[in-house]
Amino acid sequence: MKDFQQEIRDISGWLSKIGADPSGGMTRLLYTPEWIEAQHALKNAFEAAGLNTHFDAVGNLFGRLEGSKYPDQVILSGSHIDTVVNGGNLDGQFGIEAAFMAIKHLKDTYGPPLRSLEVIALAEEEGSRFPYVFWGSKNIVGLARREDVQHITDAKGVGFVNAMRDAGFDFPPPHQPLRSDIAAFVEIHIEQGKVLETEGKTIGVVTSIVGQRRYDVRLQGEANHAGTTPMSYRRDTVHAFSRICCESIAKARAEGDPLVLTFGKVEPKPNTVNVVPGFTHFTLDCRHTDQAALLRFTQEIEQDIQRICAEMGIEAEIDLWMDEAPIPMNEQLVACVSRLCETQRLNYRMMHSGAGHDSQIFAPRVPTVMMFVPSIAGISHNPAEKTAVADLNEGVKILAQTLYQLAYTEQGAEA
Repeated sequence: MKDFQQEIRDISGWLSKIGADPSGGMTRLLYTPEWIEAQHALKNAFEAAGLNTHFDAVGNLFGRLEGSKYPDQVILSGSHIDTVVNGGNLDGQFGIEAAFMAIKHLKDTYGPPLRSLEVIALAEEEGSRFPYVFWGSKNIVGLARREDVQHITDAKGVGFVNAMRDAGFDFPPPHQPLRSDIAAFVEIHIEQGKVLETEGKTIGVVTSIVGQRRYDVRLQGEANHAGTTPMSYRRDTVHAFSRICCESIAKARAEGDPLVLTFGKVEPKPNTVNVVPGFTHFTLDCRHTDQAALLRFTQEIEQDIQRICAEMGIEAEIDLWMDEAPIPMNEQLVACVSRLCETQRLNYRMMHSGAGHDSQIFAPRVPTVMMFVPSIAGISHNPAEKTAVADLNEGVKILAQTLYQLAYTEQGAEA
């Protein structure tokens, strides 16, 4: 198998300049000039490699290598082109680069596949500009709704619809049929954690993506003078939050892996030194690979919040705004990738993904599999995001072998 290390450096070199911050990091938000430039630069690169390209209505970019025998069976591979604010240059981007390099190599080495191969640069996954996630993949599978984005704006007050149309895209035509030709979706991604690095593994074969439940919790007590209000008279929402946080984290630690619990945002009001905080808003994020365990644990946390607040004379408003079930990958595709890893004697492990990915949108509807390469120190969504080029190279190799198996052999995943 070809060594891709120099090609990885070359492609990442020019693509990473688009949206690069002079002080370090990458910002390429949906429908911004940087996003537009990146998508069109990729389109040019795909065409130069002999792929047929097109954008769909919302801006997902496709580069296609037509199948010779089963052209209507498409093996789709890629990831998202958008980034978080001041993120790294691997999250999403590497999945596109890897799929492009793999398909180009297969084309140059073996010619046309039996089944069509497509590399995709998905329009959006992160939700970094607008309060909406997976816009790209949700449009492909029919989950995106016009009403969900019709009236949302970014931090500068720019409307989603206006930004989309200014970038040259629009909503899909009414009653446009969904794609029914995707036979498999294959995504490779950096791990964004340090399991692979810690265990000295080269490849992670993802078996499932965790379920997530996210909450906004608002505690209403009473703001009062910090000097004249005795401790026993206080309805202090920060005190209530601290009890909730400590008890919940202790319970999560006792539960053990793979459950994780995070209190990521805390906003007390009036947030000043000499006033008892009468209001506190906080967020809660809980994830698990097992749906029943996730529901049981979070329901216990909800009950604990209500109990603690009742003891302290505080009202609690609990808003569950994200409730995503765990998503298993396709067992046949997982077995296929595992066999290839064994054949190539790769140092791999089976694992779940603790982060959300476009694969979780495709998987309930299309046979889907994910692969990870290690992240140095587990750092992601950060300018310091990095993976050794040698590990990226092994990722492109196993992706190319997987795409060969799926697109160039009669048996596909069954071989």
